[in-house]
Amino acid sequence: MAERRLITAESVTEGHPDKVCDQISDAILDDLIAQDSRSHVAVETSAATGIFFVFGEVSSQGYTDIQHQVRSVLRRIGYTSSQIGLDADSCGVTVAISEQSSEINQGVDRLSGAQESAATREERYEAQGAGDQGVMFGYACDETDVFMPLPIYLAHRLSYRLAQVRKEGIVPHLRPDGKTQVTIEYDENDKPRRVDTVLVSTQHDPDVTREWLEEQLAREVINPVLDEVCGSAVEHSEYRLLVNPTGSFVLGGPAADAGLTGRKIIVDTYGGAAHHGGGAFSGKDPTKVDRSAAYAARWVAKNIVAAGLAHKVEVQVAYAIGVAEPVSVNVETFGSEEGVTREQIQEAVRQVFDLRPAAIIDELDLLRPIYAKTAAYGHFGRKDPDFTWEQTNKLDELKAAISQA
Repeated sequence: MAERRLITAESVTEGHPDKVCDQISDAILDDLIAQDSRSHVAVETSAATGIFFVFGEVSSQGYTDIQHQVRSVLRRIGYTSSQIGLDADSCGVTVAISEQSSEINQGVDRLSGAQESAATREERYEAQGAGDQGVMFGYACDETDVFMPLPIYLAHRLSYRLAQVRKEGIVPHLRPDGKTQVTIEYDENDKPRRVDTVLVSTQHDPDVTREWLEEQLAREVINPVLDEVCGSAVEHSEYRLLVNPTGSFVLGGPAADAGLTGRKIIVDTYGGAAHHGGGAFSGKDPTKVDRSAAYAARWVAKNIVAAGLAHKVEVQVAYAIGVAEPVSVNVETFGSEEGVTREQIQEAVRQVFDLRPAAIIDELDLLRPIYAKTAAYGHFGRKDPDFTWEQTNKLDELKAAISQA
């Protein structure tokens, strides 16, 4: 009898304290990029009971009212009353923003605005080095129609639905903070077979019973998402359901747990199905390869799987600060390649994808204010045209490169 293999991934709602900080940092980034697309931004946010601290480095011709950005994000999420632990209009906001280091900047922007306008594309791509050293990973698999691992995809969908039923009043008495977790059983062929466990922890009003909440969430959140995502392909009629296992969850958000930008990097990516280089995304403009190269690596991996060249792929790319060309690009197919070798796929990737930072920014059109909506419910596997790293526009080129090898 084959051994049962269980894989688990978690997600959090937009009201989780770490995700609140991510959204604030990316709202500030968006506002600056909207005014000056050449803005260099590295902004962090931390949160505790009744107070937010926004700090980091910015070089931009734009100006953003950080107090306004913080309060706008909190209102949108639903933190509008001290009774739930946080009031957007009365919380404290402290700011410590300085200019980006000139030593970092000289490796990123070697061309002035006038020089850049006169330069050829190749000159621009060679002139813009990576904003830092580091290793980034991208991943894709054919478990879902969005080429994401099923556990993290389901966890994100449940978190999004949990926030939706709260905001629309479908399930009353919910508050903004929440977490989800999904455990999937895989078969001997490494395919999702069955939903084993669903865990939902959600903040709520004091007079709510766990029994009532469990019934509401099963009917309005969990079962509709499982039915839509799993269909008949993955058995989900009998799963273990855990709702607020400690019994109650009244105090939440930064009043219950301090928040910090970049502390949910596995939630942001693949739920642990793939490696992570360690660099967070939110609050960073796309010259920071922590963000843009991770997006590009996902784009590469997704195109490989969508082209039918492999069932699952992890792409690793690494950079040196100030250097345009990656110091390494590696493609791992875990023995799942179809009709080709891993080496052929890797060579095709080198031919088809230009992974220099400026090329990534151009190809994925990253100098736009699109980042605030990435900061909750995952940066990958989203059906949104602004998430350009999700496009599968290189299938024919990859296949052609393989055939010519």
